[in-house]
Order: sequence, then C-alpha cells, then structure tokens
Amino acid sequence: MVDLYYSLTFVISLALMLMYVFRYHRHNDIHISLIFALVPISNLAQLMLCRCQSLEAALVATKVIYISGCYLILMITLVVFSLGNIRLNRFVRLILYTITTAVLVCTQQIGRNDLYYKNVFLEHEDGASFLSKDYGVLHTLYVAMAVSYFCLGIGAITYSWLKKKQVSNRFLALMALPEILAFICSFVSRNIPHLIPFLPNAELVPLAYDIALIVYLIITRKLMLYNIQDTVIDSVVQKGETGFISFDFKYRYLGSNETARKIFPEISELVVDKPIRSGESIHKWMEEFKNNSSIDKFYYKDGDRTYLVNVSYLSDGRRKCGYQLSITDDTTNQHYLSLLDSFNNELRAEVAEKTEHIIEMHDNLIVSMAVMVESRDNSTGGHIRRTSDCVRILLDEILKGNDFDLSKDFRRNVIKAAPMHDLGKIAVDDAILRKPGRFTDEEFAIMKTHAAEGARIVHEILQYTDDEEFRIIAENVAHYHHERWDGSGYPEGLKGEEIPFEARIMAIADVYDALVSKRVYKDNMSFEQADSIIMDGMGKHFDKRLEKYYIAARPHLEQYYSESNNN
Repeated sequence: MVDLYYSLTFVISLALMLMYVFRYHRHNDIHISLIFALVPISNLAQLMLCRCQSLEAALVATKVIYISGCYLILMITLVVFSLGNIRLNRFVRLILYTITTAVLVCTQQIGRNDLYYKNVFLEHEDGASFLSKDYGVLHTLYVAMAVSYFCLGIGAITYSWLKKKQVSNRFLALMALPEILAFICSFVSRNIPHLIPFLPNAELVPLAYDIALIVYLIITRKLMLYNIQDTVIDSVVQKGETGFISFDFKYRYLGSNETARKIFPEISELVVDKPIRSGESIHKWMEEFKNNSSIDKFYYKDGDRTYLVNVSYLSDGRRKCGYQLSITDDTTNQHYLSLLDSFNNELRAEVAEKTEHIIEMHDNLIVSMAVMVESRDNSTGGHIRRTSDCVRILLDEILKGNDFDLSKDFRRNVIKAAPMHDLGKIAVDDAILRKPGRFTDEEFAIMKTHAAEGARIVHEILQYTDDEEFRIIAENVAHYHHERWDGSGYPEGLKGEEIPFEARIMAIADVYDALVSKRVYKDNMSFEQADSIIMDGMGKHFDKRLEKYYIAARPHLEQYYSESNNN
C-alpha cells in the first residue's frame, strides 16, 4: 500500500509538471518553474527509497530527497516574496542560497559519519522499505532552516496582505497553503509515523508537494490576468497588426514576428546573429536613429500601403542592448495627408500669383508658434523678434567678408529659422520656465532638454517640407544653439567646427539679446558690459573667427537696441 502511495504521488507530480510545461509562459516566475522540476525528482527518490533492498541504496535515495528538498523549501519561500511583490536584493538572495547549500552539504554526510544520522538501519514493513534512524547534531541545522524559511514565508504573506494593495489576497491565501501544508506534513511524518494506519512510516511530504503543484498551476493560470503589462504586450504581438524586428548594436538580426516578415519579405532571408546589409532601408533608419535618437519615425511604401516605422532602443530590462523596429499600417493617415496635399496643390495652382503671400503666412505661423512658446517664458517679450534681427545684422556683416562661403539662400534660411530656436521650451514645465531666480542643478538639467526637444519638434513640423536645406538649418539652430566652442555646452557637448555654423551665429545673437534685454529677474546690461562678456567669450563660448564680424556689427546692434528701447 505504501509503494502504491509513493507511486501515485510520483505519477501525479510528473503529470502536473507536464501540464505546467504545456501551459508554460515566458513570464512565469523562475522559482515556480524550479519547483515543478524538483518535486518529481523528490517524489521519485521517495519511491526508490520505498523499494530499496540495501542500506547503501537507501542512503543514496535519501541524499537525493534532501538535495531536492532543501532547494524546494527555498524556492517556495522565494515564490512568496516574488508574487507578494516584495523585492529581495541580490545580496539577500545570495545569503539564502548560501545557507541552503551549506545545509545541503550537511545532509550529504549521511552514511559517512553519525553527525546527521546515527544508528541508521534499513527496515521493511508491508513490502515497503524505510530508514530507522536517530538524528544527529547536523540535522538540527536542517530543521532550523526549514522553520526559518516557513516563518519568513508566512511573514511575507502577512506583510503583503496588510501593505500591498496591488497584490491579490486570493493569491496570498493560495500561497499560504503550500507553506503550511508542507510544514505540517513534515512535522507529522517525523513525529507521528503511524498517524495513517494503512500507510505506516509513509512520508506525507510528497502528497503535500503534489497539492502545492496544483496550487501553483492555479496561480500561474491566474497570474497572467493580473500582470497587465505582460497581457498588453502579448495582446499587441499576437493581434498581428504591429510588426516587430530586433537587431543588436552591431546591426545583427535577432528576430521578428510574422507581421513584420509579411511587410518586409527580405527579413525571412536574414540569418539570426548575422548583420543586415548596409544598403538596406532598415539599416539606414537605424543609422539615422543612432546619430540622432530624436529622429525615430520613418515611412515605408509598399504598393498602395504606407507603413510607419518607429525605431527605439531594445532593452533587456536593465540596459540598452540593440534596436527595436515597430511597424504599423499608416495608409489611412497617409491617404488623408495625400488628399490634403492634393487640395493644397490645386489651391496653389489657382492662387499662383499669391505664392509669396502664402510663404509669408507660413513664416508668420512659425513665428506665431515661437511667440506662443515665448509667452510662457519669464522674459519681458520680444526675444524672438530681437534675436532674429540680431542674426540678420550679423549675417549682413559676414557676407561682406570672404572667410565663409555663404549663399544668400543660407542667409535667408538662418534668419527664417532663428524664431524656432527655443520651440523646445514648450516641453518644459511652467514652474521651471517662469522661475524668477536661478535654477537648481535639477531644474537646469530639465531646462537643458529644450534644445534636443526643440530639434525634434522642428523635425516634426518640417519633415515634409520641400526645402531640405531649410529643415536642416532649422533643426541645427534649435538643437545646437547652446553648444560652446570649447565643448562645454549642451546638449551634445560639441566642440569647434563640430557645431553647425548656423548654430554658432545663433549663439552670439541669443547671448547678446539676453545680456542687453531686461528680464523679470534682472535689469538690462549696458552695451559696454555686454560687449565685454561677448568678447571674453570669443574662442571659448563663440567661434573666434566671428569676432571681427561681431565687432563690425556692434554699432548696428547698439543702434537697433537703442531704437527698440525707445520704442
């Protein structure tokens, strides 16, 4: 009867393990997976012990039971902490594993000396074998570990029940069942071996383990419904409307879903861990994103379908490890845009004679957006207009010289782009933007983000413009006007000629206006004070080669600001 009992507990544990494997989900807790692996091993060893005919074989089976048993106690405890949403740092987990391993080493002294078991004999009753033994001093360590882990588990369940509102109380009640049942069965088996008359000397722990597996099957089945992040991700991926492609930082292919392979059939020809060819569109998109992470949206046309490709970093949860491309069908949106473009073309054809007026309206719209952003700032107003005029005055002097080969189109584009240099401030919180005094380090760090954010906004506004040169100049002005010649600026810390020329001009105009203009938190400087600061910055903050042009423009700047102040 005892042999049948152990056979059934082993078969049941094996069947439960297979059910878990069949229903396994990659988001399952690793400790639960280890429990499902260890329980059948423990139950099989218990069955083998029951059938042993020699003491040596029985001792080997007992050691196997302890190998799985020690770690099962630990895994059950760690599951409680994990599902109870109580985070254990690596050091604490290392201590627990070290203690468990140390106790396991003690259990392996069985048969070698009398430190763990003493006076051990193999006995037979009703066709079943069992060990008759007296416990040695090392066995106390095993009991102490088991009791400690039981108390830790129950304590964690109680804490989560009282403090963790985002943890299901039903889960906590279910997790308490294996803890309590395993502890009671272990106690009964060691202290009341004849509690069940038809199962004399039978261990009840294998039965407790089987019940625990049933409980964990219920938990894993329900757990995915509570883990909203995982369910959303799985729903998006399996729904099939979004394609995903992954590459590492060396552009080596990592994988894709079926939707992505339908959109890009060439993906099916890629070999995992092999790099994609540099001429491919996908490679170009990743390259552009690598050079400027704010440029993360691209369009791909296939027949009558248009797809939006978003490039982002691939993360393993702790660090960036590659690139992730998500592809969605944007045909409907593009159709609306196409209809809008068609309408605009017809409109332009009908009012061709008013083209200049339309361009002027467009420029005024950009300036209006800039002024709208400026209205949130703590300046006294007019910064956008004044800096644009400063840029014009500086460029007029630069074009008179022969140090720089600049076209009139370049002059026009820089002046036109100047109002957009601070668009990124729209993303800065009012509490920081309107602060009347100095920024803290944290506030200044937030304020500095306006440069990169401005470049992103400008890119979004101008990405469909036919004037590619203007788009690039406008993005550069917004992105790099706070860079310094000596490399101490932001956001990229560019140095020297790495800074686009248009941004170097914008930097002088921006600083000069800040110095000679009155703000809420300061009065305006005299022209002499401002000039001293600008001149000291040549070669450090500003391009030294622009010094003579600034000097030439200085009388015009002073006249301009004198007239502005009078007005």
